[in-house]
Amino acid sequence: MGNIITVEREKCLKDGLCVADCPLNILTQDKDGYPVPVENADKVCIDCGHCVAVCPSGALDQRKMAVADCVPLKKELEISAEQMEQYLCARRSIRRYLQKPVEDKKIEKLLAIAGYAPSGHNVQPTKWLVINDANEVRKMAGLVADWLRWMIEDQPEFAKMLHMDKVLAAWDKGKDLILRNAPHLLVAYAPKNERTAPAAIVSAIAYIEIAAPALGLGTCWAGYFSRACQTFKPLLKALCMPEGHAVYGAVMIGYPDAEYHRIPARKDPDLIWH
Repeated sequence: MGNIITVEREKCLKDGLCVADCPLNILTQDKDGYPVPVENADKVCIDCGHCVAVCPSGALDQRKMAVADCVPLKKELEISAEQMEQYLCARRSIRRYLQKPVEDKKIEKLLAIAGYAPSGHNVQPTKWLVINDANEVRKMAGLVADWLRWMIEDQPEFAKMLHMDKVLAAWDKGKDLILRNAPHLLVAYAPKNERTAPAAIVSAIAYIEIAAPALGLGTCWAGYFSRACQTFKPLLKALCMPEGHAVYGAVMIGYPDAEYHRIPARKDPDLIWH
């Protein structure tokens, strides 16, 4: 048996919660009711921490996380359904930023929170490149403008569909609709052959977008930048992407230069009940 858990028997309630909650069903109870791993559990365990999180008495350590290192949930920090609804519905994609740098600690906090986004098999493949200098962000926008120019010539119909001509015309007149003069850009990348990466990175960026307003920050997906990263070699060279890795998404971030006072309408859900 793999030693993936250590149980403090004096604390264990023998309630079987960790056994029931294990995503891969690799825990069982011994004849005395204590949780134990099944055969070869160490080869299968994804180190998700469900067993530690679900134990009410804190009796269980997992091989990669002791219960003492896991932050207890605080009931007083729970939010109501009404608060949750307003917070999520009030989030806006920010396209106007103050020219004020974001503190490193705030960016680090957001990236740490993003680490809790779901990923397939708990692979957690997301890596981050933080472009922390506004001049560098502007340089990246210029490279994307070069890509837009090439796309308009090489794939005119596709470029027109994505309004690339209008974005480039604005750039040529001195208005940045590419990276919106954002002071920072967070670039999410992962190994090219990591199949869990696309969904994991969408989730990680979504966590950042949701968490950012609580820190007084605003964000917006950098769509043209992300698209250019798929094919435009000068941009990838400027990013110094490690060999065998690819960009799967990017988000602008900064202090918003706008304040919103109401929640705009959205379409009703398009759904089918089965």
